[in-house]
Amino acid sequence: MAYQFESRVRYSEVGQNRKLTLAAVTDYFQDCSSFQSEACGNGIDYLKEHKRVWMVLSWQMEILRRPVFGEKITVQTWPYEFKAFYGYRNFTLLDEAGAYLVKANSVWAFINMEAGRPAKVLPENVSGYQMEPPLEMENFSRKIQMPKDCVALESFPVGRHHLDTNDHVNNGQYIAMAEEYLPEDFEASLLRVEYRAQAKLHDVIVPMVHCGENEFTVGLCDEAGKPYAVVAYSR
Repeated sequence: MAYQFESRVRYSEVGQNRKLTLAAVTDYFQDCSSFQSEACGNGIDYLKEHKRVWMVLSWQMEILRRPVFGEKITVQTWPYEFKAFYGYRNFTLLDEAGAYLVKANSVWAFINMEAGRPAKVLPENVSGYQMEPPLEMENFSRKIQMPKDCVALESFPVGRHHLDTNDHVNNGQYIAMAEEYLPEDFEASLLRVEYRAQAKLHDVIVPMVHCGENEFTVGLCDEAGKPYAVVAYSR
């Protein structure tokens, strides 16, 4: 059975068009999985005690419709596989009638914080989760190729408001950064994100932007041009 919670789209979560931003969708999904982990006894304190953390490697979101300010929504999540040091998790955003608004797949890595490398997922690490079948979705590679003709735009530093409890840039913040460069009339039906490195406080991020007819890619890179994250939107 999926874990879920109900909410209502807040004014602080919408853009100029009164629609829920994709960064806010990501925050809802992250909150939902965090709430489930806390309910299962595998939350922040458990992970800190065992020197472990889950880090998201990729997102794939199918956007059928973005809800608007004041709309009632339901957020759901469930894991469907744990293998080696990977975790695979689906998410859905539903409207008041139970219809899909957003469907998502995500890949996570279980990290040993002391060693700074992946750790094998043991049964006791995931004992509280109820597994469900994977959501029916088209599966894309989690690897995103950066277009060769990207344009470098003005850089900016990582601030404290970008950080999460792991002291690096929260995964939803990268999407919020990338949304700054989307054309106003670009309505995405597919969002893909690949995370490659951890940006920390005062690191400098250089946006590398490519705009195609039906796709838009933002590489959020370090000063040497290596991406921390690649965010790709398709119509």
